[in-house]
Amino acid sequence: MGKPIHARYDPEFRARAVELVRAGGLSKAQVARDLGITPETLRLWGKQAEIDASRRDGLTTDEKAELARLRREVAVLTEEREILKKAAAFFARESTTR
Repeated sequence: MGKPIHARYDPEFRARAVELVRAGGLSKAQVARDLGITPETLRLWGKQAEIDASRRDGLTTDEKAELARLRREVAVLTEEREILKKAAAFFARESTTR
């Protein structure tokens, strides 16, 4: 079986959900149930909000996005380098056989 499909929630929805827990006096479980998400998801959103607000150590949302972008870029560059190495070897063989 493949990876589970995760719903994507916009940052505004996440921020409002975290704020409901902080200011509303409701438990995380109740807020999560009302919003149709798991309490663990809400807990993680709260943790990330604290990191983004510099109240906790860790990578901010922007830093995580940049890291993901850079990892994708490295993967593309690595693939391109491998293709170029194979092409160079191919043309080197071709030039010696003529």
